[in-house]
Amino acid sequence: MRRTASFAREQLRAPFTLVLLVAVPSFFVAASAGVLSDFARALGGGLGGKAAAALGAGWAAAFIAGTLGFFQSTSSRGADRRLALAGAGPARVAGARIGASLGLAVVAAGAGFIALELRTGVAHPWHAAAAVLAFALIYLAVGVLIGSVISAPLEGSLAVAFVFLLDVFSGPGMAAHAAFYSVSRKAADILITAGLGRPSPAADWVKLSAVVALALSCSFAVFVYSARSRA
Repeated sequence: MRRTASFAREQLRAPFTLVLLVAVPSFFVAASAGVLSDFARALGGGLGGKAAAALGAGWAAAFIAGTLGFFQSTSSRGADRRLALAGAGPARVAGARIGASLGLAVVAAGAGFIALELRTGVAHPWHAAAAVLAFALIYLAVGVLIGSVISAPLEGSLAVAFVFLLDVFSGPGMAAHAAFYSVSRKAADILITAGLGRPSPAADWVKLSAVVALALSCSFAVFVYSARSRA
């Protein structure tokens, strides 16, 4: 627990990081609804109104969490090697790193959800909050996976951005039919439904929980493997 808190403080040492965690989701939600609606119409989707604003909150949390996950994993290689060799072990180091990133992802998701509530409000706020958090967790896993494999900041950042953009323009609401490679489509389905004022069936929640669990498990496994190889 102390190691997790230390890793979180390490990321927040620069005040600008905390500003980005709160300001980027808030600004994105405020500015993106109309733009997302226009893109959706151009791509054959039917996104609009509160559903577009809700999806914007999810994408904002996803972008911040994915970026944080990438830099949390790739910038810590030297320190993690020393910690592992000092007796902490790769699994505990990886758990602490991902735990710190989870805390920061929750902050980003909270900022996006609060901005959504202030801008439009949703009929099912708890559903929307859970879906926004799911966006953040899925992309946190994406960022950690990429950061564990690609150490170069430029190439890794571009890889995270590529996954993000591919997902945005192929997911529910944006395209006529969501692509199978849209990693966040289950979260988007629930978030769009909440934005439209309807509850989601239990089966959708089960599928979303499975996707989040699988994403985090894979990212943890890859991070531990990369930590072992560095140790």
